[in-house]
Amino acid sequence: MPKQKTKKAVSKRFIVSASGKIKFKHTNRSHRAFGKTTKQKRHARKDAMLNHASNHLITRCLPYRNKGDKK
Repeated sequence: MPKQKTKKAVSKRFIVSASGKIKFKHTNRSHRAFGKTTKQKRHARKDAMLNHASNHLITRCLPYRNKGDKK
C-alpha cells in the first residue's frame, strides 16, 4: 500500500493541539488594517479552535498528524 501524502497547505495553516483539537489563526491581519475596526483587529489576534463539523475535513488532509506537533 502506498504512503498517504499530507496536504502541505493544510499543515502550514493548522496546528493540532495536545488534546487533539485543531487550532488556526484568524484571517485579515496582514495588511490594510486601516479599514478595519479596533474590535476586528483585537479579535483576530488570538488563535481559534476549529469547530467539530469541519474537524474531519482537516484530519483527512493530515494523515500523520501527532497531537501537539507543530508540523
